[in-house]
Amino acid sequence: MSGREQLHDLRQQAHKAGIEGNSKMTEGELRKALNKVDKGMAPQQAKQQVKR
Repeated sequence: MSGREQLHDLRQQAHKAGIEGNSKMTEGELRKALNKVDKGMAPQQAKQQVKR
């Protein structure tokens, strides 16, 4: 899978997880936020922590 396809897949996963407005997040930020959501953190809270 190319980097672009991977990023697209991560964005879809983030959307399904409830992380709104993820289009400006980097691949690393998306991975970290998804990891936090998987551990039970609220989606928007995970996004805010990663963006700091």
